Amino acid sequence: MPVFETRGNHFYYENEPITLRSGAIHYFRVVPEYWEDRLRKLMAVGFNTVETYVAWNVHEPKEGTFVFDGIADLEAFVKLAGSLGLHVIVRPSPYICAEWEFGGLPAWLLENGDIRLRVSDPAFLEKVDAYFDELLPRLVPLLSTNGGPIIAMQIENEYGSYGADHAYLEYLRDGMIRRGIDVLLFTSDGPETAMLRAGSVEGILATVNFGSRTRQAFEILRKHQPEGPLMVMEFWDGWFDRWLAPHNTRPSSEIVTELEQMLELEASFNFYMFHGGTNFGFMNGANHVNYYEPTVNSYDYNAILSEDGEPTETYFAVRKLLGERLGLTPPELPAPLPKKAYGRVELTQSAALFESADALSGGAIRSVCPEPMEKVGQAYGFIMYTTTIGDEHHGGNLILQEVRDRALVFADGRQIGLVNRWEPQPGIKLNVPAETRVRLDILVENMGRINYGPLMRDRKGITEGIRVGNQFLHDWEIRPLPLSDLSSLEFAPLAQEGQPAEHRSKTRTGDEYSAEGWGETSDAQPAFYRGTFNADDTADTFIRTDGWGKGVVWINGFLLGRYWQAGPTKTLYVPAPLLRSGENEIIVFELHGFGSTADSGTPAPFVELTDVPDLG
Repeated sequence: MPVFETRGNHFYYENEPITLRSGAIHYFRVVPEYWEDRLRKLMAVGFNTVETYVAWNVHEPKEGTFVFDGIADLEAFVKLAGSLGLHVIVRPSPYICAEWEFGGLPAWLLENGDIRLRVSDPAFLEKVDAYFDELLPRLVPLLSTNGGPIIAMQIENEYGSYGADHAYLEYLRDGMIRRGIDVLLFTSDGPETAMLRAGSVEGILATVNFGSRTRQAFEILRKHQPEGPLMVMEFWDGWFDRWLAPHNTRPSSEIVTELEQMLELEASFNFYMFHGGTNFGFMNGANHVNYYEPTVNSYDYNAILSEDGEPTETYFAVRKLLGERLGLTPPELPAPLPKKAYGRVELTQSAALFESADALSGGAIRSVCPEPMEKVGQAYGFIMYTTTIGDEHHGGNLILQEVRDRALVFADGRQIGLVNRWEPQPGIKLNVPAETRVRLDILVENMGRINYGPLMRDRKGITEGIRVGNQFLHDWEIRPLPLSDLSSLEFAPLAQEGQPAEHRSKTRTGDEYSAEGWGETSDAQPAFYRGTFNADDTADTFIRTDGWGKGVVWINGFLLGRYWQAGPTKTLYVPAPLLRSGENEIIVFELHGFGSTADSGTPAPFVELTDVPDLG
C-alpha cells in the first residue's frame, strides 16, 4: 500500500519525493452538498492535499452520544477527497482551537468543576479515551497504509502555547498508535523555541504555524529540528472577525510574497484557511486577551476562497504563481454557484419569550443559587434566572457576579439593565416600592466559549452568584434555553404597527443601554418572529437584519447563527441546500425588539434576502 514518510529533509509518497500543497477546509463548517465544489476549487488552484480538523464537540455533543452523519460525516468527506485524487491530512487532537466553540472540546466536560483540560489528568484522559475509541477506528480504513487518502495525522494542536506536559502528549501518541494509526504523526506550534520545546514529541515531526516572516519561522524550526521536511501546517492567509471590531482583510501581495519564499525553500504548506466556511448555530468561539472577544458566525477569514465559495483576487494570484514556478496546469474551476436576492420577507407572527420560556425549557429548575449552564446539563444558547425581591432592597445595587457573557435584566417585565462581560459593571440601582415585591428575570446569552489560551475553563451563565450590595440573593428558578427545538412555540399574528405592544421598544438598546434605577427602562421584551417566503428555485442567498438589534436566525429549522448591529458582519450566509422549492420559514429571535436601532426607518418587522454578502 502507498506509504507517506520522511527521509532526510523531504517527504516521500510511494518512494517519490513530494511537496505538499495543502489547503484547510473544515467539513463541519460547510454543508455536505458543497463539499465537492470546495474540494474541486482547491484542486483548481493547484493544491494536492486537503487538511481538516476534527471537532470533538461536533461528534460527541452529549457524553456517550456520538454523531457521524450529515455535516458531521467525516468519513464521507475524507472518502470524497480521496476519490478526487487528493491526499488528506487529519487533525483529530482533542483540542483544535480554530476559533471554534471551546476549541472543539465538548461543553459537558465543564460539568465537572475539578477536571483539568489538556493535561494528563486521569479524569480528562478517560473522556479522551472514550472519544478516541469511537473516532479512530473509523479512520483506520482510510489511512494510506490501508489504501485510503489519509497520509498524516496530528497528535495535539499548538500545545506549546498552552502547556508543557509531555506525558500527556506521549499518552495521545501512544493511544493513536495502539488504535491502529500507523501513518505519519506530527505536532504543530508557533515558531518560538519555548512553544516548540513544550509542544513537540521525541521522534515525531514538528511543524510550525505562522502568517508572515517565512524564512525566520523556518530558521527557528530548523534550530529545533535539525533534520526533517520544512512544513507550515497553518499558513494564516487571513484572520477571523470578532464582534465590535472591523472586518479583517489582507493584501494579495503579502500572501504571494510569503508563498514565494516557501517555494524557494522547497517547503510544504497548508493554507489556513483555503476556505473558512461558517460557524453555523452557536458554534463560534471567543478569545480573551485583555477582555472577552467573541467571534462572529462568518468564518470567511479573508481566505482565498470566500465564505460562499467564490474565488478571490488572492486565489487567482496563488494559482498563477504555482503555475509559473512549478509548471502546474491545474483543472478548470467549477462553474460558479448561483446567488439570488429573494427580496423582503415580512415576519407576520410572534411569540414572546417570557410566555414561552416554560415550554422551551421543559420547566423551571429550583435552585438555591443561580447555577451555570453546564451544571444544569446545557451547552449552548440562553439561560434565564428568576427570583423576587422585596422593598428591603430598595436603593440597593444589583450586581451580577461573573456574567458570561451578556445579560438583560428585567423587573416585572421591563428591561432595567444590560450587563456585558467585557465592560465594567457599575451595578443596577434598585427601585422597589414600599410593601411590594418585584420579579427579577435575568436572561443570559452564551456568546461562545473561549477557544485559546489560559482561560478556557469558560462556564456560561451566572457563574458566581447575584447579589444586592454584598448580600447574595437565593431561591432561584432556572430555565435553560438551548433553543435546539422551537416546536413548542405558539405564534400569533402581530398587532397593528407591526408588533405586539409588549414587544415594542421605547428606549435605546444594544450596548448603548444603561439604566439608573427605573429612570430609563424599556417595554421591549425578547420575542420570536416568524415569516415565510416562496422560492421557485433555490440558490445561495444572504439574510440582512437591518432594523433588528441582536439575536439569532433560523431558516427551515436550521440555526444559521447570530446577528448584531454592533457589527462588523451585516449578513448571514444561507447555502442553497438549506432552502426548499416552495414555502420557506424564517424565525428570528430578537432580544431588543424590531425597530430598536436608530436607522431602521420602519416599525414593520422584516428581513431582506440579498445576493450580496456584507462582512463589514
